Amino acid sequence: MDRLGAMETFVLVVETGSFSAAARRLNIGQPAVSKTIAQLESRLAVRLLLRSTRGLTPTEAGFAFFERAKRAIEEADEADNAARGAAGGLTGNLRICAAVTFGRMHIVPHLAAFLEQNPQLNIDLMLDDRNVNLVEEGVDIALRLGTLNDSSLTARKIAQSRRVVLGTPTYFEKHGEPTCPADLGKHQAIVYTLGGGANWQFKQADEEHPVIINGRLRISAAEGLRAAVLSHQGLTMASQWMFAPELASGAVREVMSEWTLPNQELWAVFPTGRMASAKARAFMEYVQGLLIKDA
Repeated sequence: MDRLGAMETFVLVVETGSFSAAARRLNIGQPAVSKTIAQLESRLAVRLLLRSTRGLTPTEAGFAFFERAKRAIEEADEADNAARGAAGGLTGNLRICAAVTFGRMHIVPHLAAFLEQNPQLNIDLMLDDRNVNLVEEGVDIALRLGTLNDSSLTARKIAQSRRVVLGTPTYFEKHGEPTCPADLGKHQAIVYTLGGGANWQFKQADEEHPVIINGRLRISAAEGLRAAVLSHQGLTMASQWMFAPELASGAVREVMSEWTLPNQELWAVFPTGRMASAKARAFMEYVQGLLIKDA
């Protein structure tokens, strides 16, 4: 097997976690995969994988080789794509990470169209509200919401959404509608701890009106926040993205529209120290187009 083929085999072993799974992906026998890895370790004179009853784990040298091998494979794929021209489409695997609710509502429904445009491409979508380590998780592109505090990240802001105060008509019929920030103290406010917390920064004209919300219910996951609001338990501050279908149908209603809140930003984030692949850039532009269309 040539050098690039050996690298592809090693990358698959690491990504799938076993020789047998990699063999199935490659449509070859497991002994052939084991032999390729053994020859690779012999040529490099270093142990790349630790074998135990719990599976395979890359050594420090193996993890470093995995990152560079994956990059070399991506660059080889991009060279092929460039030679074929744009009509050749994207190939290989694209690993994406996005927040659970945002991904479920705004990414997953549109993946089929992207895959149809690129029939030689496979997508591995990781839905996780944590800011995972992109290099350790092998992520090609992450879609992150909010302000990025880490200036070392390679990132590009691709969209933003208004934040609004909202609730269900049933809730407002029972408790009335707030008309200014001072009214919020009279309401059951649900605090989304990952979306600004209890500090709601209102602005009107050139004046700022910060409010500390003393909500009795605090929720750390967007799915839980949606469930609480839609069961009429209170009002909340959230991006229009989070309640897009319900805002469109009238199941929830925006209030205090003359007051503005900081926008929710969406960033495309790429592994530090690595040039974004053509696949990652194409997906970023695809998502940007979707959100512009829906704005």
